[in-house]
Amino acid sequence: MNLDKTGGRFPDGVVGTPVVAGGVPAEWIDPPGGATDRVVLYLHGGGYVAGSIDSHRNLTGHLAVAMGTRVLALDYRLAPEHVLIAGDSAGGGLTVAALLLARDRGLPRPAAAVPSSPMVDMEALGESMTTRAEADPMVNRTMTLEIVQLFLGDGDRRDPYAAPLHADLTDLPPLLIQVGDAEVLLDDSTRLAERARQAGVDVTLDVWPEMVHVFQASAGYVPEADEAIACIAAFGRRHLGLAT
Repeated sequence: MNLDKTGGRFPDGVVGTPVVAGGVPAEWIDPPGGATDRVVLYLHGGGYVAGSIDSHRNLTGHLAVAMGTRVLALDYRLAPEHVLIAGDSAGGGLTVAALLLARDRGLPRPAAAVPSSPMVDMEALGESMTTRAEADPMVNRTMTLEIVQLFLGDGDRRDPYAAPLHADLTDLPPLLIQVGDAEVLLDDSTRLAERARQAGVDVTLDVWPEMVHVFQASAGYVPEADEAIACIAAFGRRHLGLAT
């Protein structure tokens, strides 16, 4: 089993290969016998100020195994076609922003996207900021607004590329949104799903009872995390044209 200095671990048999993708440090993550003609692009979370490729190796490694295809983990770049984009937390918000940029710039449309617990409201106005405050051990409204200040400074809190909740979501590819019911960012996901549906997007919203922020990172240790990864894999394989 591989181990890096931050504690991020790959499952047994998964191999990581450092690369540079468009000038950005990245890592190919290959499961045993995985497909190489389809790719999952993964954008790690960490509130725009923390997290790394290394810290998410347990999550991305389990995703690669479940999908049966290689994953490219990197720092927030746009994807080519025949790619599924996925990301968690801040990376989930950037996943949606990448879809918007690809659409608006006339780039090839990714096959699908999986934003997990996406941060898409830079004003932290969701009711769950209050109703889930006591249940969420990881994130709170004060922390969220501090992260936004670091990320945007004096920038527009409703810029659609920073806060996709305020974007025109028409003509986006199919979305699978996963979120825990015990997290303050719950309403970011539910509102994003509703607005995407209103824009005609094919959206699946999965709210996981009693789960916390980015619970998928506990794959291999928590059964619900394994089940969530399996759901992502089934969704992704279907849209990437991989055998199920």
